[in-house]
Amino acid sequence: MRRGVRTILESHPDIEVVGEAADGVEALRLAGRLRPDVALVDIRMPGLDGLEVTRRLAGPEAAEPVKVVILTTFDLDEYVYPALRYGASGFVLKRSGPALLVEAVRAAVSGDSLISPSITVRLLRHVAEPAPALEPPHEPLTERERQIAGQVAQGKSNADIAAELFISPGTVKTHLANIQRKLGVGNRVGVAVYAWELGYASQRPR
Repeated sequence: MRRGVRTILESHPDIEVVGEAADGVEALRLAGRLRPDVALVDIRMPGLDGLEVTRRLAGPEAAEPVKVVILTTFDLDEYVYPALRYGASGFVLKRSGPALLVEAVRAAVSGDSLISPSITVRLLRHVAEPAPALEPPHEPLTERERQIAGQVAQGKSNADIAAELFISPGTVKTHLANIQRKLGVGNRVGVAVYAWELGYASQRPR
């Protein structure tokens, strides 16, 4: 599996594979030494599982956070939701094909997140183990911000949201920056998690 992932990534000139780990403990050690832009983390690994590795690399207590993209076999894997809560920038299914894997890495590097409407929404709705209660937002979200957060949770892009709400993509981007600041999250995945748990995803624009 690792050999296949390396082959896919190294076929793109803008991506360099700087390290490869056989288990979670080695992954943490290599990440600390090599400081990669992105770590691809399998949800099930020997030593330390992907959830704990993600928490240590990308969670709020990480001294020097690393972007993490989760690899998982099952689209209803009960560990994916907590992994996103712990700071993962996105996830791909192992069967999704090379294009999605590469795009997930590129999205993480650019500070964005790969959220697939057909997979992420199902994960957030049907996760088997509920996560601990979220902290309340640092500041209350406005009605417009709640609408935008709900659209993000449904996997919509900035352009889709702009068309839905009759505003410009630039305005959506500004709102998203404010939403992330108020929720204390670093990317769209964090916004989506909050939106589903707080009920924003069911809202419809007025």
